[in-house]
Amino acid sequence: MHRISEKLATHWAIAGGILILPIMFVSTLNAGAFSLDRLVRIFGESVPALPGYEDFVRLMISCAALMFFPYCQYRKGHIAVDLFTEKFPLVLQNFLDKLWLVTLLALIIFLAIQMTFGMIETYQDHALSPILGWPEWPFYLPGLLSLLFWAGIVAVQLLNSKNNV
Repeated sequence: MHRISEKLATHWAIAGGILILPIMFVSTLNAGAFSLDRLVRIFGESVPALPGYEDFVRLMISCAALMFFPYCQYRKGHIAVDLFTEKFPLVLQNFLDKLWLVTLLALIIFLAIQMTFGMIETYQDHALSPILGWPEWPFYLPGLLSLLFWAGIVAVQLLNSKNNV
């Protein structure tokens, strides 16, 4: 289970990184268009920005943002403040770790449920991005999968006595 979780979390995070590449490319092009527009205005000309830029970035970020959380959880890379808990007995430290994992799991499940409701509502409303006219509901799917995968990693960490996947 350790190897499978590690590979899945790593590949999922890499997929999130790959989704960020076109966001960076389009953002660079759009910023370049603004710069070029300021330059050619001296000569009475204009260069338009990329139409639908905001739609594209918003929808792609909604896919990519959550894709890093399972990997971060697997690596225990989330911020932990243990200034005073490191002095506690090991039994109490383990109890607190499990308590926070249970709390995190409940939060992730809550987010997944709410995101599912949002996706269903978006689907039923036939919501489209304002400029590009793309249906918005499919862009919820990577986030939902990320939340489920993240919850799975937390659950495995909870079941493991040492809280390692």
